[in-house]
Amino acid sequence: MQKNNSKDNQRRRKIRTNAFSGASNDNTRVAAASSSAASPLDKMEALIGAVWKFVRPHTIRGTLLGTTALVSKVLIENPELIQLSLFPRALLGLLALLCGNGFIVGINQIYDVEIDKVNKPYLPIAAGELSLPMAWAFCLATAIGGATIVAMNFGPLITSLYTFGLFLGTIYSVPPLRLKRFALPAFMIIATVRGFLLNFGVFHATRAALRLPFVWSPPVLFITIFVTVFATAIAVTKDLADIDGDKQFGIETFTTKMGVKNVSYIGSGLLLMNYVFAIGLSVFNPTWFNQKIMITVHAILATYLIAKTRKLEKAGFTQSAVQTYYQDVWKLFYSEYLLLPFI
Repeated sequence: MQKNNSKDNQRRRKIRTNAFSGASNDNTRVAAASSSAASPLDKMEALIGAVWKFVRPHTIRGTLLGTTALVSKVLIENPELIQLSLFPRALLGLLALLCGNGFIVGINQIYDVEIDKVNKPYLPIAAGELSLPMAWAFCLATAIGGATIVAMNFGPLITSLYTFGLFLGTIYSVPPLRLKRFALPAFMIIATVRGFLLNFGVFHATRAALRLPFVWSPPVLFITIFVTVFATAIAVTKDLADIDGDKQFGIETFTTKMGVKNVSYIGSGLLLMNYVFAIGLSVFNPTWFNQKIMITVHAILATYLIAKTRKLEKAGFTQSAVQTYYQDVWKLFYSEYLLLPFI
């Protein structure tokens, strides 16, 4: 009897196992069928969406606005030199800058996959929407493509500055240096690339295309200094919402060393000093700028900054409040380039 009962139990267990296995296999087949049922158009749309997230749209907007504002300022100052024949070259320059932008933010995500699973799980590699081979192919294509465009169209100086920017973006993210692990070199790299290299490079290339000698104009010199300081504030505040993952993986940032509250105040303080500098520069050099616009708009932007900082305080520096605050910092960044052609 015991032997028979034992055999019956074994048969029942085997039936249950087979049933579970069959259900599991059915689910796998359904998922596979669903995946294979996606049309080529659906797959292409998904890939485009993943790539768009991969290039970090807020940085793309900054590059587009910065480039457009600087070129517009030069053309406004020299309207007699505008030629439609220069338009394709300008588009090539913009494409090269977007390629450089894509490479720098992309290579950072490739080496930050595990950290991003904690800090930014919505990014495409961390979310499994973009494979590492695809990410590598994109980064290599943008780096090589951008450098080739610049070398063929913009001369040795701009080519050197462009490749230097790619180099800085590489050592920021890639071992063994991976300088993003250290707060001071990390913010210096971001300030240099986003501040000086972009503004000087675009301004120089635009004047060269118009066959003008390089001479700093007060508004462009101002925006280069202003944006370099602003990029420093971005570099300081960009890690506010990432404190948990950065601590877990041993990434040293100002936030992990000083805390979210203190770094938020430092970022706002830097930006407020920037606005005071802008207003003061216009007051003491009234012929350099459109003084009324320069003073009024920067006073409004400073007021906006103070209001957003107070809102962050009242929210208790929560992660969602910090993320909103960082988005507001980028809005202020965009506003400065929108202002440039009019000052």
